[in-house]
Amino acid sequence: MIDLDTIICGCNDLSVKDIVECIKNNNFNTLDELLKNNTCPIGDKCESCKDEGFNNDGYNIPYVLSLVAKKLI
Repeated sequence: MIDLDTIICGCNDLSVKDIVECIKNNNFNTLDELLKNNTCPIGDKCESCKDEGFNNDGYNIPYVLSLVAKKLI
């Protein structure tokens, strides 16, 4: 399982834990809702956190969203 302290969005310095909290607190269900929100800006400065991952490891925003949707986090 992914380490919850892993940085996913480097431009906004957001870890898995931060993104999961944002998703759950705001009931985001889609990537579009998450990326367009103004409450907790995510993925608004670069592309890597939406694609290959900030650390080029494949861990990205869509992956975290899918883990939350599947109730794995």
